[in-house]
Amino acid sequence: MSISKKIRFDVFKRDNFRCCYCGSAPPSVILEVDHIDPKSKGGIDDLNNLITSCFDCNRGKRNIPLSKIPPQMEENLQVLQEKEEQIKEYRKFVRKVENRIRRDIEEVAEVYADNYHGWALTDQFKNVSIKRFLSRLPKHVVIDAFLNAMSICGKDKEGAVKYFCGTCWGKIRDLQEQ
Repeated sequence: MSISKKIRFDVFKRDNFRCCYCGSAPPSVILEVDHIDPKSKGGIDDLNNLITSCFDCNRGKRNIPLSKIPPQMEENLQVLQEKEEQIKEYRKFVRKVENRIRRDIEEVAEVYADNYHGWALTDQFKNVSIKRFLSRLPKHVVIDAFLNAMSICGKDKEGAVKYFCGTCWGKIRDLQEQ
């Protein structure tokens, strides 16, 4: 299977339309796409296994694997490693935020459970409604809304939840109107 024109162009573009071995560029040379790990030795047609080569360098190399990474590829490798590190740090940050959100949701849910012993909010309500309220309102405002709803509705658990939701939506509307 041959390499698609799109991948071929992406390799040329990435390598600035220059041979990564000798630095030659069109129109003095014809560019080709070369495999870093030769196909005959298990190399694949993946962008990270392809390099821009002029006709002469590609024919001179044949199916010999690269023992020394050309400077352009070494720069690309460093960029890829930096991107991987950034992705790793980003995912770590996202997990930290998700853990904080889960703790905040549970803290709000505990307010309900402490007032209505033996009752708990459903996971769906916690993960949809409370999460939505916490994304738009400070945690203390959401907790105060629940405490207020429970003090007004007394033993009416379902009424307290409805009153709580109405209060939170009202506060969100007030913020949007400001």
